[in-house]
Amino acid sequence: MYIYPSNLKARATLFLWRLKDVVIGILLIMLGAVMLSQTGSPVLLAAAAVYALLSIRFEENSVLDYMKYAFRFCVSKQQLYVWRCPA
Repeated sequence: MYIYPSNLKARATLFLWRLKDVVIGILLIMLGAVMLSQTGSPVLLAAAAVYALLSIRFEENSVLDYMKYAFRFCVSKQQLYVWRCPA
């Protein structure tokens, strides 16, 4: 008996992240731990935490995608409002 996923073209994921994001996050954490032990600076560990937070995926969009959409809607794209009086 074989069990197949419902969408065979979907990208591989682990919990809420794509596997590429998991690998990048692990590498950042490892480099951050080395940097923290050698220099005492937690900058790279903070960058790893921010990257992990922004790369969380819900369905097909990441948190960063939602932030981009919100910025475009609120700031960069012009909203057109038409006011008409009922005659």
